[in-house]
Amino acid sequence: MERMEENNRALIAMSGGVDSSVAAYLTMEQGYDCLGCTMKLFQGERGGSCCSLEDVEDARAVARRLGMPYYVFNFSDRFQEAVMEPFVRSYQRGRTPNPCIECNRRLKFDCLLERAIVLGCGKLVTGHYARVQREGNRYVLKKALNPDKDQSYVLYMLTQAQLAHILFPLGGLDKEQVRRLAGEQGFLNAQKPDSQDICFVPDGDVGNFIQRYTGAPLPPGDFIDSQGRVLGRHRGLARYTIGQRRGLGVSLGERRYVCALNPEANTVTLGDNRELFRRGLWVGDFNWISGAPPGDSFSCAAKIRYRQPEQPAQAAVREDGTVAVTFQRPQRAVTPGQAVVLYDGDTVLGGGVIEGDIP
Repeated sequence: MERMEENNRALIAMSGGVDSSVAAYLTMEQGYDCLGCTMKLFQGERGGSCCSLEDVEDARAVARRLGMPYYVFNFSDRFQEAVMEPFVRSYQRGRTPNPCIECNRRLKFDCLLERAIVLGCGKLVTGHYARVQREGNRYVLKKALNPDKDQSYVLYMLTQAQLAHILFPLGGLDKEQVRRLAGEQGFLNAQKPDSQDICFVPDGDVGNFIQRYTGAPLPPGDFIDSQGRVLGRHRGLARYTIGQRRGLGVSLGERRYVCALNPEANTVTLGDNRELFRRGLWVGDFNWISGAPPGDSFSCAAKIRYRQPEQPAQAAVREDGTVAVTFQRPQRAVTPGQAVVLYDGDTVLGGGVIEGDIP
């Protein structure tokens, strides 16, 4: 990434929601010369999901009220290539991807950061609840002060070069404070609900989305137990994820959960809750925010899903660069395709995509 010149010009990524709107206001209050922008990633029309026409108009209205120039950047081709297509391929491989993390990695802190350079901006600003601090000659990513709103989990991919040019103005606030500031500034989106959906799967039905996207039906296969006995028929691997209990479409007289997905055999393994627990996992292509791990083996805390509290763990860096994470207590539903993020206190050490579990 080309290095930005240090200046007081900032590009604000505005989603149309209250968080990025208040981030824009706070950045202006810090004395930055601000430009607002929205990335057009997907042709969403439904309010409540990102990328809708309503979101663009909400962002434009806030920028106008703050007196800043506003742009809409069409990154839809890049979004399809870097987020949507890998999302489909991942599900086809029996994994459960996190497209919001990939959007941050490939679009917001890549394409948009490059666009900020072109516009002569020294900073890129988003409404994430996290903090960036400089310690010596390194930048560190820290959790938000409010643990209920912390979003550092979805930012583990950031590098030193990127952190040098990123501002997270909301890192010390909670949602109530943000909405109050928005109300005080007269923002029409002050009470707008947060978007909860994947923008390109607004109804939450991943299986149907993949069928529409590929133009091919999902091949059915067998539900089996851990001994390989057939329990029934499933409706396509992409309709299931590790730990799932509802919507299986098979009645077995007792609670059963998805414990494994095998794309080669096109089978879904069902079992009881005890079969979901694993003592560890391994990760390839790990991103260390400082540029290097703190040691070959070290104690840390780890999260394997966004809403999960961090869990005590031991991390070991293997000779090939992969990382094994072993938990103090076995964790439920370790899911390939999801992210694991490591912490030292409130500092994010780094993270990567789960490749497999350690039974």
